[in-house]
Amino acid sequence: MDQISIFNHVIGPIMHGPSSSHTAGAYHIGKMAFSMLGSKPKKVIVSFDKDGSYAKVYHEQGVDMAFASGIMGWDIIDKRFEIALKSAAESEIDISFEVKSLKDADHPNTVDTQLTSIDGKQLNIRAKSIGGGAIVFTKLENWQIDFTGNAYEVAIESESNAESQIMELLSHDDNLINEPARQSQKDLSLICTRYRSPLPPELQQKIKEINGFRKIWIAEPVYFVHKTDPMFLSSEEMIAIAAERKISLGQIALEYESKLLGIPEDAILNEMLRRFDIMKNAVIRGLEIKDGMKLLRPTAGKIFKAEAEGKVAIGGLHTRAAVRSMAVMHVNSSMGIVCAAPTGGSAGTIPGTIVTLVEDKGLSRENAGMSLLAAGIIGVIVANRATFAAEIAGCQVEIGAAGAMSASAVVDAFGGNARQATDAAAIAFQNTMGSVCDLVQGFVEIPCHTRNAVASANAFICADLILGGYENPINLDETIDAMYSVGKMMPPELRCTALGGLAITPSALTMKHLK
Repeated sequence: MDQISIFNHVIGPIMHGPSSSHTAGAYHIGKMAFSMLGSKPKKVIVSFDKDGSYAKVYHEQGVDMAFASGIMGWDIIDKRFEIALKSAAESEIDISFEVKSLKDADHPNTVDTQLTSIDGKQLNIRAKSIGGGAIVFTKLENWQIDFTGNAYEVAIESESNAESQIMELLSHDDNLINEPARQSQKDLSLICTRYRSPLPPELQQKIKEINGFRKIWIAEPVYFVHKTDPMFLSSEEMIAIAAERKISLGQIALEYESKLLGIPEDAILNEMLRRFDIMKNAVIRGLEIKDGMKLLRPTAGKIFKAEAEGKVAIGGLHTRAAVRSMAVMHVNSSMGIVCAAPTGGSAGTIPGTIVTLVEDKGLSRENAGMSLLAAGIIGVIVANRATFAAEIAGCQVEIGAAGAMSASAVVDAFGGNARQATDAAAIAFQNTMGSVCDLVQGFVEIPCHTRNAVASANAFICADLILGGYENPINLDETIDAMYSVGKMMPPELRCTALGGLAITPSALTMKHLK
């Protein structure tokens, strides 16, 4: 993945739970496929690789509802999410899901989708949900593509003799992000390019009038459109810039996102505060929630009350952070609205930490936004060097990443510099390295809820160790590289397939669903 955005890929998307790879990623694939088809779908066949993660848990994690929502063009947080399949049927859209062997599937979340529109158009695509709601389209009909949803992405098929005329037309648009790329098959060509704004209708018409033109596909963005290249790709580059300019991690994160998306810094901060409000609301709702999960009964509110009444062993800030984190996960598992941070499976950790800083330590609302930006830029480095997909590298890149990001946010909130913030993230990672993803019965509940809780509490400990003087000898970049290497060594049974670890204990296998 390149050009990582804090909003697009790290502190977001805002989504229905329970899983960003499964619900948000599947939704984004469906939504982009809907735009590329160009008209209302009539029949949709979604195929999952039999050896992948989707095949094992697509129904339990809401992948089917997410695809249906996207294919119908709904908003990602539409309140009708849980009845999406029923609504599709009522709208005479035939959506079916199948598990089979997909040739050359190189990712656990590989999906082939065949769509037919009401006016007879057909579309065959391959896509991957690669973590944190991020996706990539890799195949269009028999062509290789690389569509990522952060621009207006265009593919044009033509006879080879029309290629130069099409390239000439495309190259003179000021909104072009990169030069058109071409590939050939016998006497046909495919030209792909990316734009900051929609391809003008008059330009589309000129292309269609070229002798030899065959087809055009346009995928509308599902994220903020990227306007420029990122300021840096590694934590060491980032720290050097921050040190030279004497600015904090949150400040350099604000500038990074503003430049990448071409949005003023005050608007970036306001958008982050909107996401903070969603996090805080999820905490509040989660402390009150009474049911809605598959395996666990909500207990966050009960624990929060017991801590306030002095009925727990120690209590204090760490316990309250843990419980707030668990509360968000209650909402997430109930398919409520959360902000993935960086994934649905880790959606509680950062809110638990930041809301505790605000409620217990008096952190101002604006500084909460800056701390979230600090957390987000750590996630940018993780995404650049590794992944947020537990299907690829285990729980260490989801809840482990959220814990590391939270630790950096605490350091930033208390005036630490960029080096200290990244060191806090590094030691958090160093102590979660090798964490497996072994979700019981395919639901993001056990052990996800308590892992989020512990990660929130641990963020304060890691921040204190660094601010107190611990000298971290292995920097964040090297730590992430090591963590990613370890993750890829794990067998598939320990990477979000519910085929190993706690998921296959007798107690886990015999648990009854609550609804």
